[in-house]
Amino acid sequence: MTHSPISVTLLFAGLLLLAGCTEATTDTTAEATTADGGSTETTSRPFDENEAPADADGADSGDAQPDPDFDYDTVGYDAEPAGEALTGDRSNPDFPPPLVPIRDITSGGPEPDGIPPPDAPEFVAVQQADEFMESDEEAIIVVEENGITHGYPIRIMTLHELVNDDFDGSAVTVSYCPLCNSALAYRRQLGGRVLDFGTSGELYQSAMVMYDRQTKTLWSHFLGRGLVGHYAGAQLELVPAQTVGWGSFKELYPDALVLSQDTGFDRDYGRNPYSGYDSIDGAPITGFLASEPDPRLVPMQRIVGVLDGDMATAATLDAVASEGVLHLPDEGGASGGAGVIFHHAGLSSALDDDQVANGVEVGQTGVFVARSEDDEALTFEAVGDGTFVDDQTGSTWTINGRATSTASGSPGRRTTPTRLSSNEDDRLIRRPARALGSPRTRWPATRR
Repeated sequence: MTHSPISVTLLFAGLLLLAGCTEATTDTTAEATTADGGSTETTSRPFDENEAPADADGADSGDAQPDPDFDYDTVGYDAEPAGEALTGDRSNPDFPPPLVPIRDITSGGPEPDGIPPPDAPEFVAVQQADEFMESDEEAIIVVEENGITHGYPIRIMTLHELVNDDFDGSAVTVSYCPLCNSALAYRRQLGGRVLDFGTSGELYQSAMVMYDRQTKTLWSHFLGRGLVGHYAGAQLELVPAQTVGWGSFKELYPDALVLSQDTGFDRDYGRNPYSGYDSIDGAPITGFLASEPDPRLVPMQRIVGVLDGDMATAATLDAVASEGVLHLPDEGGASGGAGVIFHHAGLSSALDDDQVANGVEVGQTGVFVARSEDDEALTFEAVGDGTFVDDQTGSTWTINGRATSTASGSPGRRTTPTRLSSNEDDRLIRRPARALGSPRTRWPATRR
């Protein structure tokens, strides 16, 4: 019997996220156990769905405010924009309600496009890229679309943060935020427009805020949703992306194309201006946060994030690394008990050292839905050589979710991306996900 392979999934596509970019929970009492066995308990007041977000800063009462009951599906986004949010009036009454309080979008320092995306990205073969990549553990983002594979070295993305790319007619924006170590990709066609994104120089919850050059709407890099402006409430379609080490990339994608350092900008690629920022003993810059980080983990704890419907899960990297595999229990989501996280060595931190290539080892991760063609959930063990073997068929799998051999001895393939489910586990933190701006949005209990 042949078995269908794992499919890449996930909100964050296996990236190593810093916990400080998540908000304090507003759920009732929840308990989570971290990888070292320590337990923390946090209690928050229940969410009052009729309560407006607290305005502790005494923001201008004329500012437009979020409306949790507003239906963004009624907005005609293809219409001509009535104004711009980047430098114009963010409380323009012709805009849909903002997703977040306008005052919670803070300046990160640079002017718009002060961190400039390459507008005409050039790509080179793996062999050419090997001349400037300095170690096999150096981080690179992988995006596969329309049968094309592109790699985006973090040494370049750290200094540009965005790339507007095209995969044979499929327009995709690839984004990387060093402040929360999050790499996400989105399809940038929305309705009748193809959007080009730039960096606004602003942040929401210590994560990059993008803007589109067509309407000057401000967008959350982290959510792929419009925050304020013409496209407030609009949702970009997520494209799976995974961060791996250069050595794994070369082995798994020998025919891929890699973003060239010939970007048209004079930059010291490979330099990390955020040296030491991800130290477990460090802290996020408080002025960049709109609310207190969730106290169940220290802010700089590395996590793997998973989203499925109304549940979001954070698995500590230490917990996943301890066994090499973490199965996500069934809670009725799309994975139906077939969700799994892989971990293996081969990726260094891009934030640890002043040179991206010299960071400490943190390991590569991948998050997948693993089912056979007869719909049987597969379970795995890490072999130790960077591969994983499933218990049901004895097939061997790689960190990017491909079967190198099946029970019949033939190579495997991957299926269509799917989102994962989650459940309580002593290595997981769970809470209802907040789709900002949707009905019954849950606001942080504590705001600055």
